[in-house]
Amino acid sequence: MIKRIPWKTILTGFTWTICLVALVVLMSFIEHKKQEITCVGLKVFIPGEQSFVTRKEVERIISGVNGDIKGKALNTINSQALEDALKSNPFIKQAKVYADMNGVVWVRIEQREPLLRIFNLKNQDYYVDKNGYKIPVSPNFTAQVVVATGNIGEDLEARVAMLKTPIGKELFKVAQYLAKDTLWNKQIEQIYVNADLDIQLVPRVGDQQIIIGTADSLETKLNKLLVFYKQAMPKLGWNTYKTINLKYSKQIICTKSGLSASIQHLTTDTLKIDSATVKN
Repeated sequence: MIKRIPWKTILTGFTWTICLVALVVLMSFIEHKKQEITCVGLKVFIPGEQSFVTRKEVERIISGVNGDIKGKALNTINSQALEDALKSNPFIKQAKVYADMNGVVWVRIEQREPLLRIFNLKNQDYYVDKNGYKIPVSPNFTAQVVVATGNIGEDLEARVAMLKTPIGKELFKVAQYLAKDTLWNKQIEQIYVNADLDIQLVPRVGDQQIIIGTADSLETKLNKLLVFYKQAMPKLGWNTYKTINLKYSKQIICTKSGLSASIQHLTTDTLKIDSATVKN
């Protein structure tokens, strides 16, 4: 029996071989051109509204690695070394350095995005970014994020590091929730950790201490608070209670203001909060 020649397979292999050879030739051509092309300038691109990192700071870092790159042959500029140096800056999450065939060196910076600002027990002041990394404050820019104070034992290390303590991680979860919820992002201006390590929320409107305890069931707790705001506050007044405790399932424990302060237990039934609104 005569075997059929697999022309399709042969053609596919031949095509890939040609493409590979062409790629090698192209890369060799580019590398040869880099030896001839000198750097004519530096372009720095830093997207976003925040400005933790300035163009001058980027230029200073690059100069520290390669000196003045203008006039240097492109093949003498170590892009990887420049990227590593840029990423050592605590405010830079990612950095990409490359050159075009016109001799321009491009630097694209991705900054860290702050989510929370913490003032801890050691009087250290730092940000936590959206990925849970601690970063120092910047002399160039102040981010408008929620602030956490009180009994916080989460320290700032010399380098960028992840949150380590239970309270630090709980604060991060609360800040994440507030950031994605338009209502609570506007209403809550500060987070406080009391002596019992319970988390409290400080509202913009009203003087109440809103105790949530931990970040567990946060959506349920804040749903209870929203119904309390809608049903109880208009009738009783915003200054009736000094504390609103949301820690416990199916009830809100409130302490009245004034000399005759008393504790009142309001159940979810009292506030007509149905099971669709509050999850146990």
